[in-house]
Amino acid sequence: MIYLNYFTFPDEDMESDFIYNIKRTCYDSYYPFKILSAHGLERIDFNPITILYGGNGSGKSTALNIIAEKISLRRDSVYNKSNFFPDYVNMCKMSLDADVTENSRIITSDDVFDYMLNIRNLNEGIDLKREELFEEYLDTKYSNFQLESIADYEQLKKVNNVRRKTQSRFVRSELMDNVREYSNGESAYRYFTESIGENGLYLLDEPENSLSPNRQIELKSFIEDSIRFFGCQFIISTHSPFLLAMRGAKIYDLDEAPVDIKRWTELDNVRKYYEFFKLHDNEF
Repeated sequence: MIYLNYFTFPDEDMESDFIYNIKRTCYDSYYPFKILSAHGLERIDFNPITILYGGNGSGKSTALNIIAEKISLRRDSVYNKSNFFPDYVNMCKMSLDADVTENSRIITSDDVFDYMLNIRNLNEGIDLKREELFEEYLDTKYSNFQLESIADYEQLKKVNNVRRKTQSRFVRSELMDNVREYSNGESAYRYFTESIGENGLYLLDEPENSLSPNRQIELKSFIEDSIRFFGCQFIISTHSPFLLAMRGAKIYDLDEAPVDIKRWTELDNVRKYYEFFKLHDNEF
């Protein structure tokens, strides 16, 4: 499915004209001006899955946030915009092949981090409850309870329940969900699978952060299935070899100037991995 067909960014001449006409000259930065134009990135034509590849400072995350802002995509974490960010976005143009659905969104590393932080806070709350249940178990099990009236019936059931179970079984039965069963990587992976629905446009900013190689491979399969079976389109900024290898991905190499379209096996980051493992091939 194609929602976003193409997107254009202002070229160097357009940027220079804008900056020249600004009355004040005391700004430390004109971000995001002069970032993408330095790499000659003026237009992106999208496939069902399009990848923006590049190292730190290449502008891949900047491009992703500009696209998200132009489309008014939903996001969880607040994005800190510069003084000139709205001006830059207004100079961009895009073409949609279909209406962008309400469930479409951008997912950034900050979103994933905040989600894992919330899980951690929830875990701390569960830890407190677990300690309370330990105390409750011991107080109830070793109490000298005697049934005196019908009003004590519920307490009798509780005492019998405690005495039938070990401490660990009692605590586990009283807790609805033990979210500590999920590691940070598992929590991050769950965030993606729960946030991505059917028939939507999804922008993912370096989703490999916090994911193990196994989880990256699982996310790769999840994205491929979402495209094939569930009418989704993805635009992803990444330098993960696992995600770069996705079937049918159109990859823009932002480390090149001008930006070039490449196969994943041609990318410098991937070649470095290949050469390293080739060098140590006899150790496997």
